[in-house]
Amino acid sequence: MMIVAQITDTHIRPPGSLAYGRVDTGAFLAQAIAHINALDPAPDVVILTGDVADTGAVEEYDHVVKLLAPLKAPLLALPGNHDRRETFRAAFAGRMELPSGNAHLSYAVERYPLRLVMIDDTVPGKPHGEVTAGHVDWLENTLASEPEKPTLVAMHHPPFLTGIGHMDVQNCRGAEALAEVLSTHPQVLALACGHVHRNILTRFAGKPASICPSQAHAVSLALGPGAPSSFHMDPPSLHLHVWQDDGSRFGSLLIHQSFIGDIDGPHPFFIE
Repeated sequence: MMIVAQITDTHIRPPGSLAYGRVDTGAFLAQAIAHINALDPAPDVVILTGDVADTGAVEEYDHVVKLLAPLKAPLLALPGNHDRRETFRAAFAGRMELPSGNAHLSYAVERYPLRLVMIDDTVPGKPHGEVTAGHVDWLENTLASEPEKPTLVAMHHPPFLTGIGHMDVQNCRGAEALAEVLSTHPQVLALACGHVHRNILTRFAGKPASICPSQAHAVSLALGPGAPSSFHMDPPSLHLHVWQDDGSRFGSLLIHQSFIGDIDGPHPFFIE
């Protein structure tokens, strides 16, 4: 068994500053790290799927690095549209290897039973994401190099519509080209995304696809194209992607939602 904990959209501000004048995102991230560290069994790795910082400022990444320092599991991170690639790269250079010389910070991690392919779909200065011809070539070559290894693909922007209009206008463009690649590689078991700050499950390119909720504020569940842009303070949670070798060709992958904070329980179903 392998467990991948996913956190996303942490939107860290400088110490003492609140996101949107209301949300102490640093405190929420600290709470999430403590929750992950207490999980039993412990995750094998944690993926952070973008919007790590709120504006991409150096002092925000300095705060992120300090908040992430207590994390026991290895960390893999991707930038989101609120991040800046160069300050992101500098902040995480000491914690993980990032590619150099590429237009995007996409990479694959081979050292686990479940291969992790991390796609940087961000467009500098824009809220939407995009899978370009360069992404497609890189992804095809990356997946083709390990056709028999079970794989989880992660990216920031979802390449599918959610029904939340003000978020759907800034999802990932180039979805058809991405779907064409993913659909031809049966070893890809699922696609994991962030960006929308909600727990959302669907299918994309014939694969299970998910959006992980933020560990801080949630985008309001307002379905329809005319809904206003707003957020709620839903109970924070994260995703656990659990891979199991069940004897099939690529094994099986489950997604569990793990709520963070003081949750009442556990209580026995049967009392003697």
